[in-house]
Amino acid sequence: MTNSNELAIHVDHVSKRFRLGAYTEYSRLTEVIAQSVRHQLRRSLSKVSGAVNSKDAARLADQRFDSEGFWALRDVDFSVRKSEVVGVIGHNGAGKSTLLKILSRIVTPTQGRVGVRGRVGSLLEVGTGFHPELTGRENIFLNGAILGLRRTEIRKRFDQIVAFAEVEPFLDTPVKRYSSGMTVRLGFSVAAHLEPDVLIIDEVLSVGDQAFQRKCMGKASELGHQGRTVLVVSHNLAAITNMCSRAVLLDQGTLVADDTPSKVVEAYLKSMNPLEGVVCWDAANAPCSDGIRLRCVGVQGSSSDTPTPQVDIDQEIAVVVEYEVLQADVFNTVQILLKEDTGVHVLTTANAPSMNLSSDSSFGVPLKPGIYRTRCRLPANFLNDTRYLLSVNLGPEIGKPSISLDSVLSFNVHDTGAMRKEYLGSWAGPVIRPRLAWSTEGPHSITHGDRLS
Repeated sequence: MTNSNELAIHVDHVSKRFRLGAYTEYSRLTEVIAQSVRHQLRRSLSKVSGAVNSKDAARLADQRFDSEGFWALRDVDFSVRKSEVVGVIGHNGAGKSTLLKILSRIVTPTQGRVGVRGRVGSLLEVGTGFHPELTGRENIFLNGAILGLRRTEIRKRFDQIVAFAEVEPFLDTPVKRYSSGMTVRLGFSVAAHLEPDVLIIDEVLSVGDQAFQRKCMGKASELGHQGRTVLVVSHNLAAITNMCSRAVLLDQGTLVADDTPSKVVEAYLKSMNPLEGVVCWDAANAPCSDGIRLRCVGVQGSSSDTPTPQVDIDQEIAVVVEYEVLQADVFNTVQILLKEDTGVHVLTTANAPSMNLSSDSSFGVPLKPGIYRTRCRLPANFLNDTRYLLSVNLGPEIGKPSISLDSVLSFNVHDTGAMRKEYLGSWAGPVIRPRLAWSTEGPHSITHGDRLS
């Protein structure tokens, strides 16, 4: 059991409910009475013992009052030890920013409580804690005073703050004239160098350039080594993996994972559109030519044979095309095309020998009736980390498809940090047409009941 003296942050079954719609200060008497009854009922539900536990009571209360408000957080419970650097990830609207605002005492929880030991430095939004009319120099002293530091203590750290933020020529310029990048640099530098016991950072670091992000990663790790605690929210999975010693995953306001960054990132990717990544057709509406009927098109990662639209950049990617040969002696070629969601073509490849690293016995030979599954393997650390659209062509010859599907499905490649540590941005890459591995399984191994799904 963790000693309470070792804890820097304790979140004790915290829930936060926001009112939906316009708030009116004055209400009719009947509305006041109804609100009072609802409040008493919610308190009664929370005190129910024997029949239901506290989580069941909270669930019943939530169901009862969802029509009146939105629960941004539901029964979130975890602790952070001193010197830990913890990442918080989740989809948009998962409750990450609300959690940080509660820890920063900007927002109060509806239920539960939080405990933060020591002085807290927060960087939640661009310009947080800055007065726009004051200069950069004046804002540094203002933030230090807010944190309870004497003017002499701020002066000792002043040069370090300015050097880290790289805004010395603009120190005596009002902050309202700063760019968002300059504001974030100065804000992070102030928050990190005024030596808070707990540093809380929201997604604002994405505004900075790559060199600044690297500096922030180094500074956050340095604070952890100094015994300070850092809590950071980011959609940059590489930053979370490389900077943090631990991560938590929020989903629809609840805490669903608390583990090492790699395991939590894996859980996060699996939670993204888990039922997509494959398109299948019934025989009645399947794309069809004289001798070929398309059955399924899917994308798989090397960690699982289950189709998925979310692939780790560190995994091999398999594009699988499943089709049925309807008559004897049919010739068929499978071609895939990839393009970014901006429409820029990335690669074109087919199971032809000139584009094939392996031996695909189905190319250029008459096929027997049955179900075939052609697979193209893209190597790991090959595609950039972005979203891709997949198009498929089938036909007797390359360039003359009898079945052509444009952007039949999409998938995302995520860089979780295993590939690189020094650079966190998106790598620019040229249009490519590589030699890839192709293979086809024939009717002897696939039956009508065995479907890609």
